[in-house]
Amino acid sequence: MNELSIIIVNYNVKSYLEQALRSIQKALKGIASEIIVVDNASSDGSGAMVRQLFPDVMLIENQGNPGFAKANNQAIEQSQSEFICLINPDTLVQENIFRVCLDYMKSHPDVGMTGCKIINPDGTLQLACRRSIPTPWVAFTKVSGLSRLFPKSKLFGRYNLTYADPNEITEVEAISGSFMMVRRDVVEKIGGLDETFFMYGEDLDWCYRIGKAGWKIVYLPGTQMVHYKGRSTREASFDELRVFYEAMSLFVEKHYRKGWSFFPRWMLMLGITLRGGLSMILRLCNRLVIPMVDFLLIQLSFIVALLLRFHNLGHWSAFEVVSLIYSAIWLLSFAALGLYKPRVLSFARALFAVMIGLVLNTSITFFLPQFAYSRYVVLASGLANLIWLSGWRLFIRLAARIPGFPFFGRIGKTLFRRRAVIAGTDPMAQAVYKRMSDQVGGDYDVIGLVATDPKEVSEAEYATLPILGSLGDIKRLVHSQKIQDIIFTSESVNFKKMLELMTLSRSLHVEFKMITQNMDVIIGHTSVDSIEDISLVPLELQIFSGTNSVLKRLFDILVAFFLLVPSLFGWLILKLTPSIHIQTENISDGYGGVFPVRRVRRETGKKFLIDMSPLILGVLCGKLSFVGTEIIPCEPGVQGLGFKPGLTGLVQVNRKKELSPSDKEKINHFYLKNYSILLDIEILMRAMFKF
Repeated sequence: MNELSIIIVNYNVKSYLEQALRSIQKALKGIASEIIVVDNASSDGSGAMVRQLFPDVMLIENQGNPGFAKANNQAIEQSQSEFICLINPDTLVQENIFRVCLDYMKSHPDVGMTGCKIINPDGTLQLACRRSIPTPWVAFTKVSGLSRLFPKSKLFGRYNLTYADPNEITEVEAISGSFMMVRRDVVEKIGGLDETFFMYGEDLDWCYRIGKAGWKIVYLPGTQMVHYKGRSTREASFDELRVFYEAMSLFVEKHYRKGWSFFPRWMLMLGITLRGGLSMILRLCNRLVIPMVDFLLIQLSFIVALLLRFHNLGHWSAFEVVSLIYSAIWLLSFAALGLYKPRVLSFARALFAVMIGLVLNTSITFFLPQFAYSRYVVLASGLANLIWLSGWRLFIRLAARIPGFPFFGRIGKTLFRRRAVIAGTDPMAQAVYKRMSDQVGGDYDVIGLVATDPKEVSEAEYATLPILGSLGDIKRLVHSQKIQDIIFTSESVNFKKMLELMTLSRSLHVEFKMITQNMDVIIGHTSVDSIEDISLVPLELQIFSGTNSVLKRLFDILVAFFLLVPSLFGWLILKLTPSIHIQTENISDGYGGVFPVRRVRRETGKKFLIDMSPLILGVLCGKLSFVGTEIIPCEPGVQGLGFKPGLTGLVQVNRKKELSPSDKEKINHFYLKNYSILLDIEILMRAMFKF
């Protein structure tokens, strides 16, 4: 039997797992041991990396993600050692860590579990390495934030023992699940981790049961490891904070049910409410910083305009409400152009937004003079806004490019650099990645490659490159990696695949860009960004821009209301005509789902307005559009281009040309890229009057 079994549960942290395994192997020298890695269906090639670089490691690959507890139990059942150590993949261990823990446990037979000192990447102590069991009061102080407010208090600081010396060996009630060394005898007596806990809480539950069984749990600060906390949970699609609170509630319900059935639940809910409310306020304040700066500058513009016009501020009090209305219009103009999205500091957009707000405000002055400032004040304040509201954005972006400039030179560049990935793993994608990664002082932080095919993730020839996953997993990657730009190469992704990905990802608020084969242009919609000799131009599908999507929906509603009464007469004609058949079909919604519609079937004498009358209500409800893709029977899961089926469309009005599937794709792509409300009107007129 081996002396020690190391168990690691991994989920999409390949690069961290590799470094962890290397540090663990060094620390295991001279110890009879085995390493078991359980991979919970990672999509970043973790399994292939372990097989290629660590052939002596036992690898268990799950087809899904059963959770942390169940994956550890799988490995515990396979292990064959006197001692078992659970350790996270996002860690780096000190060379003596296993020997220190083993020696202590061998010399103290009453100790069932030990943990080490765990530090954050910045060298600070990770508080979870020594903890108390969350009794109702301890749990309340944790979730309510009282433990953070009063860390040195024995009354409020018990959860993480923040009042105790972190450099002293201490008997504790619980340790962190990121490093837990336990005797096999203990596991055989009390059982493995409770699989009811998906993530979080299972380590506390295990420690609680070990303590109840009479074993001691000891914190050993004589050895340590670095823990890059939260790397695996950042890759997950669930709400980490919500799962933590649910685990805490489950723990209290399991162990404090008798005599505490109401009290712990009440205290936890109060704590969760307080903590959630504080988090919401902090997030709201963070999002309101830039709008508040703009608001104050707008007020300053009014003050300057009033001084220029009246040489005093005597008129300010008389027009306070009106000034707030004007300010709101300018702020809404900025919001409509996306200037309050994270990391958007566009000088050009700000200029355009100020001009839009100025036009709207001067219109108020013209049509409602009794509620307005003088035209001079509105114009003067608008000109001041042009300078200040766009100027401070330009200043920050320019200052961020100056090395050594206070705050902006170093921190500013970190704040405003855009996180990007390269789509593809071909030689061109690799060359673009290396060129953009090697550039000093650029606007982009290129964090890795995204394979076009899931099979490419595990290819050995790409093992040295940071492949984050595949395009099929892009939603998770955008969320976990905070991706802002996806850059295509002309060789790695065909045009059809590119457009499909853009339509499916439009709700993710990322920008798409493309590099041509000669690597001198990256095509897009609003600007040209230079990266050495590469020019980046963003791509955009016009139909999904904010203004166009709203106009298209308004157009559908207005036309549907106009045709609603005529469609009722059309429906009556259809019902009274025996030769016309109306049947129900399931059609694609354009996003991979289906819904039923009632359609007219007849061979000759088709009348557009009459035959479309059963579908008018579908347009009004938002299921259909007057202009869109073909309405064709479809099964669930068949992915469309991401826009609604239409009563007519470019493909439908060209049906007599016997279009091939390839021709239809090109026509739909043209419609997506070149959409305008005028194009919809033209297509609808052609369908109705056949010209």
